[in-house]
Amino acid sequence: MPLLLLCCLLQFSSLLPPSSAAVTGGDVLSGDSIVFTTLGRSFYAFDIFTLPADGNSYPSAADKTQITDGQSVNFNGYFPSSSSSPSLISLLTNQSQSLKPDLELVYVTERDGISRIFYDAIFGGTGLSARRRSELEIPHRLQISLLDDEKEDGVRVSFKDRPSLSGDYLVYVSTHEDPGESRTSWAAVYSRSLKSGITRRLTPYGIADFSPSVSPSGIWTAVASYGEKGWAGEVEELSTDLYIFLTRDGTLRVKVVEHGGWPCWADDSSLYFHRRGDDQWLSIYRAILPSHGEVSPDSVIIERLTPPGLHVFTPATSPANKNLIAVATRRPDSSFRHIELFNLVTREFKELTKTVSPNSHHFNPFISADGTRIGYHKCRGDDNGRKNNPLFLENVRSPVSNLSLFRIAGSFPSFSPTGDRIAYANFPGLYVINRDGSNRRVVFSGAAFSTAWDPVREGVVYTSAGPDFAAVSSEVDIIAVNVDDDERNFKKLTTNGVNNAFPSPSPDGKWIVFRSGRTGYKNLYIMDAVDGESKGLRRLTEGKWTDTMCSWSPDGDWIAFSSDRDNPGAGSFDLFLIHPNGTGLRKLFQSGSAGRANHPNWSPDGKVLVFTTDNAGISAEPISNPHHYQPYGEIYTIKLDGSDLQRLTHNSYEDGTPTWSPRYISPVDVESIYDVEPCGFEDCHWLNQKKVHNDIRPILTGPRCSP
Repeated sequence: MPLLLLCCLLQFSSLLPPSSAAVTGGDVLSGDSIVFTTLGRSFYAFDIFTLPADGNSYPSAADKTQITDGQSVNFNGYFPSSSSSPSLISLLTNQSQSLKPDLELVYVTERDGISRIFYDAIFGGTGLSARRRSELEIPHRLQISLLDDEKEDGVRVSFKDRPSLSGDYLVYVSTHEDPGESRTSWAAVYSRSLKSGITRRLTPYGIADFSPSVSPSGIWTAVASYGEKGWAGEVEELSTDLYIFLTRDGTLRVKVVEHGGWPCWADDSSLYFHRRGDDQWLSIYRAILPSHGEVSPDSVIIERLTPPGLHVFTPATSPANKNLIAVATRRPDSSFRHIELFNLVTREFKELTKTVSPNSHHFNPFISADGTRIGYHKCRGDDNGRKNNPLFLENVRSPVSNLSLFRIAGSFPSFSPTGDRIAYANFPGLYVINRDGSNRRVVFSGAAFSTAWDPVREGVVYTSAGPDFAAVSSEVDIIAVNVDDDERNFKKLTTNGVNNAFPSPSPDGKWIVFRSGRTGYKNLYIMDAVDGESKGLRRLTEGKWTDTMCSWSPDGDWIAFSSDRDNPGAGSFDLFLIHPNGTGLRKLFQSGSAGRANHPNWSPDGKVLVFTTDNAGISAEPISNPHHYQPYGEIYTIKLDGSDLQRLTHNSYEDGTPTWSPRYISPVDVESIYDVEPCGFEDCHWLNQKKVHNDIRPILTGPRCSP
């Protein structure tokens, strides 16, 4: 097939919808739908860019080239070795091809509701018309599947991070295998033979590996690993160690560094990595492996390369110039992370992206094998983000047939009883919008979180008016807002001046269950849905712990809630059920030591609960992403008897506040018709630091997470 014709066919196929009827919704007339929030994700709009790696001059805006095509979110790139280009293209296209592309890229993309790995080969420049795209996994591209995502009862989804090519093998992280233990990461490293199609797990079972890096020879792979100690709940720097093993089969696995992350090979005998030192600065270190004898942490020489005074992390280098390391930095005088070059000889930094796009965050650099180009990902558009219309509801591929999943550009969503409208919080403000993304209105302009529609009184929405993540004594009140009233009047249902939140009405519309801190501890109470606490309260739970995030079942028999009552104050939350009369208390889901299970919400038939939990551990190093308060939340469902626990989402973000739609929503994206500012996300809060009396103190720019 001529190359030009192949390019056109591939570009055309990328516009086609997925083949499965369960995905397109073309043949599906009924089912269930869940909508949830992912912190910041709706505003990422990441693409991969490249700059020349000229050590003598500073790049300009004219030197910046966008490689990826502006669709969805594209991140964590890798430049394959140019020496293998013709054979790689021939392998992927099944056509003899001697023409070498100008640029190649392997990267992760999240289009069509699923995380995938793409290979881009660019010929004759960097314009879209000159691009030939080969997708390594999904049908309608080159029909080369990595993990056999299609299966009889639906689609198996997984997160696939930091891919690289070694000869004819693709090495990457995936989360498709359940380790079978609560609060244990599913992340493992795999290799896929592009010739045979055989996939091999390189990570031993019971262990989590992150951020794989293949050595220049391809013989070794290095990873940041939990080993056997498991995830301890870290949300900043993970307590990982560095291991190396043979790329071909994962054997000869050995620990080489205690305490380190994001490994990068300088050559087959030395590694760069980042770690936070005793002075609390993230810095780059080098590990020199012994040339003879047994390799162990005691036999490895470790030296710190970058000085304190700034955070330096996610190193990358090239065998063509081992004296230059590309790094991401957060300097105390900057609100943005940038890509810089660090010279190992002169011990000097050279700022790259700050001269090109000073007011954007830049992530996870990588260098071409010949050392001529540096890649990274950032939000596309102008420095501060251009006006754009992101998706209001973004379809996320569901692993369960007849269940559609959507990510919403808002927080704490809830559906009206007929399912035609959605209420959500936007920090600040309570909004109501039609399910098709039209007619968005601010119905309460103050600070508010959590939303619930009255099942009987049309247009009435309950919310928690006041600061989120606030102390037990903070003033937060339950209010009722008639969203169809042009005056936007609201009524306070609680007036005691303490923390009252998470209202949930009974199915007959007579009562509201909510949590309150009126005794100094957060417990559950029931009050009149119309007149509130003025008609009295009935205490549902009592104890020196936190009961919160309550949800009344559709049949009225049960109230689900999240509680730390098994270990008050330790940060561990489990799911409980209780009858509205206070009887029948039982635990539904145990989250494990210091684990979380939050925001339960009932299915329309009352048989299943959806909730968010860290049951699947963490899927990637938090530093490789923007800020997430809890970078481990995934959406799960569970039946009322505690059976059939199912993981629905796979990513490295914080998913939360799920809600069930009373009507099935066909799994296609719903576009927003309102201008918003993309790229409006924050960098990791814990990188905002200053030096005070020889101590490093964090400057928090947002609230800490507290139920």
